[in-house]
Amino acid sequence: MTPPRDGRRAPPTLIERVPWWLVAAIGLAVGFAYAIAADDGYRTIFLALAAGIRTTVFVSLVAFLLAALLGLVVALAAESKWRILRELAVFYVEILRGVPVLVLLFYVAFVAAPGLVWLYNAAIRPLVDLGVAMPASVRDFDLLWRAIVALVLSYSAFLAEIFRAGIAAVPRGQVEAARALGLRRGQIFRLVVAPQALRTVLPPLGNDFVAMVKDSSLVSVLGVQDVSQLGKVYSASTFLFFETYSIVAFIYLTMTVSLSLAVRALERRLRRSEQR
Repeated sequence: MTPPRDGRRAPPTLIERVPWWLVAAIGLAVGFAYAIAADDGYRTIFLALAAGIRTTVFVSLVAFLLAALLGLVVALAAESKWRILRELAVFYVEILRGVPVLVLLFYVAFVAAPGLVWLYNAAIRPLVDLGVAMPASVRDFDLLWRAIVALVLSYSAFLAEIFRAGIAAVPRGQVEAARALGLRRGQIFRLVVAPQALRTVLPPLGNDFVAMVKDSSLVSVLGVQDVSQLGKVYSASTFLFFETYSIVAFIYLTMTVSLSLAVRALERRLRRSEQR
């Protein structure tokens, strides 16, 4: 395309505006969907794995929402005027960021959960002796929720740094101007800091949400019946490894690409709202 003589960039053509990566992804998805619908073997595998999609979505949504809330609390503590809170926030972030998710998953499931149950039973022992309460068992702590707790602890440390960077990116002069107008601390955060920080943290939050969907497959090591676990069981019993894991990959790609498109659409909407 020849640039205009006045030096300004010409508007993109239709071919330049087409997101070809998305066209290729849609073509791949349509091909897989056709194979699932037309082939009895693929359709059987998909139906066998479909029950795990709900577990994967539940784990991803609940773990990410809780991690975002905890990460925001840690980020606010890191920006606190109290040094003890800042030190505790840095300690939390540095320790949990340094532990692999899989190791933390095993630690929460097989060390922290039994320890909490033991502490609980020790605390209520007088009530148990009186017949008022019943002791708890480690089996009462569902493996699904142990996995969610581990993901929350791991991701909250990373999200805390994202929130802290977004808060720090807000110009200090705007905060001081809000104080001069008589706004309270909570109002300043809600009306001035949070809306501007959201535009900064949205892309990395979207990336971490996609990563959470993928890392939710780690819960399969605890026997949680998600897509990965059902795929492992089905392929081991039928020896259809190629077909099974092709369907597993298709399911995860469908979820992650859809999330990425949703985040990009939200980013464009926020960008247009800024330009108005």
